Amino acid sequence: MTSHISLFSGAMGLDLGLEAAGFQTRAAVEIDRAARETIRTNAAWFPHPPFIASDITRLGAADLLAATGLKRGEVTLVSGGPPCQPFSTAGRRGALNDPRGSLFRDFLRIVGEVQPRFFVMENVRGLLSATLRHRPISARDGTPLEPEEERGSAFHVILAEFERIGYTFTYGLLNAADYGVPQLRQRVVILGSRDHEPLALPEPTHSETGANGLPPWRTLRDALDNLHDPIPHFQPYSKVRLQYLRLVPEGGNWRSLPKELIPSAMGGAYTSAGGRVGFYRRLSWDRPAPTVTTSPTQKATDLCHPSEHRPISVREAARLQGFPDDWAFSGSLAEQYRQIGNAVPVGLGKAIGDTLMGLVQRAGRENVPA
Repeated sequence: MTSHISLFSGAMGLDLGLEAAGFQTRAAVEIDRAARETIRTNAAWFPHPPFIASDITRLGAADLLAATGLKRGEVTLVSGGPPCQPFSTAGRRGALNDPRGSLFRDFLRIVGEVQPRFFVMENVRGLLSATLRHRPISARDGTPLEPEEERGSAFHVILAEFERIGYTFTYGLLNAADYGVPQLRQRVVILGSRDHEPLALPEPTHSETGANGLPPWRTLRDALDNLHDPIPHFQPYSKVRLQYLRLVPEGGNWRSLPKELIPSAMGGAYTSAGGRVGFYRRLSWDRPAPTVTTSPTQKATDLCHPSEHRPISVREAARLQGFPDDWAFSGSLAEQYRQIGNAVPVGLGKAIGDTLMGLVQRAGRENVPA
């Protein structure tokens, strides 16, 4: 049996992908009330409905194992995406600056005590460059950065901690579009092995142009084809924003507006730095969607429907993340959007799961008597 324990489960996008690859989810740990209700509501999806716990900081590995009927070392996989954003910008190191003092500590603790054969940790791309300590440019006075101020110093601590508890690992930045997900979404993925098996990140199954014999990236049109969503559930735009969005064509953004309207449409963002590509952005039918966010009506990360004057609906966002159409999301509209936007795309989860399952099956064949 390929058992799986899910930490920081959210709406279970990663877990659905791992299930599709053959891993059986025996427990899910999630502190958000609405997300826990989502897991309970969809329990019928799982052959054996998982044990559900809430606060990982109060959860002992022994209790977790007892609830699943498994012993230390028997779990095949532990997965999760611990929030790793508590890196201070105040210029002075404190307990929350160090990943060992954040929720990563609890992910590490569970892995160390449960001793699964493999672990999967995923996170935002910013984790690769996160620092343990930040010193504002104005305070540097031309002096060189200290090791804790170097880009990536926090990530190096994370890798060192996995090594300390005896795991070997591989990691990389994966784009979900390369795995059949109709969305440009980059995530850091770390795969770990207790038994020092030959880990490798999943090979892409799609490419932007269809190069190397791979099918091209899937598009918004592919994702929403045959979606039955007669009464779209969405957060409406304000009248002011809507008057500008009506002028933006499919695939356009604020740069598509009449030049004389741009200053008033953009407000303070008009003179700000950066690409501002997400302002007044209308999606394109024939391209993958940009990253699905937790609120598709945010000014800087608009996800406006390509042909209707509204943001994408809850069900459309769920399709872009690969959730089944009958996967029900609990909570308010804002809570449903948040769960979907925070999820790992199901297709990316399956690609990761397939890679690990390949190792499981290979080892099984090697252990069969001749």
